[in-house]
Amino acid sequence: MQDFWIFGYGSLIWRPDFPFLESRPGNICHWSRRFWQGSHDHRGTKNRPGRVLTLIASEGKLCYGRAFRVTKEVLAHLDQREKNGYKRHDVSIQLPSTRVAGIVYIASQQNAAFLGDAPLEAIADQICQSEGPSGSNVEYLTKLADALKGLRINDDHVFRLDALVRKKLGLDTN
Repeated sequence: MQDFWIFGYGSLIWRPDFPFLESRPGNICHWSRRFWQGSHDHRGTKNRPGRVLTLIASEGKLCYGRAFRVTKEVLAHLDQREKNGYKRHDVSIQLPSTRVAGIVYIASQQNAAFLGDAPLEAIADQICQSEGPSGSNVEYLTKLADALKGLRINDDHVFRLDALVRKKLGLDTN
């Protein structure tokens, strides 16, 4: 394996802090992104975990994001970055003109940091109150929402949550 594809659906979209050979828009089938994973290592602390994305199996749904072609040397960095409950999964990524085999990091319900579903209002409150070594949980959400809008990717869960958080904090919602 000289090079391969990584699918990014969260912070990898707006903060790819690794070298890549190319990046293209893409999607994977039967997944939806949700703010159901706890973060005590990046966007929160042990006592006040933030909420970050994971993928939830969703029959018939498409999750849009960015695919990055990388060399195998990038895996060690990504394994460290995604260490808090995320595991690599093989996926088929649809690129604009072709389908490629790739890897995606998913935090399953069985990992110790998984928080699961909650009312959107409760998720928004937790995001507003959380901050960790990588910055505020609000920054994670708003930068993701802005990046998705820039890529013309519609995600109702992310956009509704972003609007709620911005309203709670009195941030510009344009």
